[in-house]
Amino acid sequence: MLVKLTWTYAPLGEAALLIGVEPANLVTNQAVQRLARALAQQQLAGVIALVPAVNSLLIQFDLRQTSHTELERQARAVCESFETTPPAPSREISIPVRYGGEHGPDLAEVAERLGMTPAEVVAEHCAHRYPVLMIGFAPGYPYLGGLPERLTLPRRDTPRAAVPAGSVAIAAGMTGIYPARLPGGWHLIGRTDVTLFDALADPPSLLEPGDHVRFVAIDAESR
Repeated sequence: MLVKLTWTYAPLGEAALLIGVEPANLVTNQAVQRLARALAQQQLAGVIALVPAVNSLLIQFDLRQTSHTELERQARAVCESFETTPPAPSREISIPVRYGGEHGPDLAEVAERLGMTPAEVVAEHCAHRYPVLMIGFAPGYPYLGGLPERLTLPRRDTPRAAVPAGSVAIAAGMTGIYPARLPGGWHLIGRTDVTLFDALADPPSLLEPGDHVRFVAIDAESR
């Protein structure tokens, strides 16, 4: 069943338009991604960048070629079409992960806090299909929604100054993968060798908003 959504449009400075939709959930996130893809396909004059987030889309533009009013008009037309057209199918990408030990130093603590065994945490983490809500924080970093309530924990009280590249983490109802060595406050439960971001690749980010991820547990000795 198609859902009617209420969109908001607001100037963000002189050369950007922020389009939002409430509440922040999987339905509105999918709608934002559809809007971003549709506007990108139209190759609108003056649009410099389309930046989708969980439930908003930022459009940066060249004032010499377009305006807030014109972009809002074009975006409204696209949003209205969502009421009659279903979403396109998404990609599903499998990510192999070595859980626990040096690869996931927080796994044992996470399991204890959740009243589970480490094996149960791994099984639960691998049992679900996670939508990519947005790419942010760092190039290629995917915010993955749909983490089951059973695995929900707040962020760590003390963030780490450096988290190894490829670390798979959970926090605040989401799971993510660190694409590079970065500071971070999420709980590290595993690590992957998959490259999430390559500046020389086209596209540079392995994952894109709208994709879905499945995690696959592998042995520490696997390559």
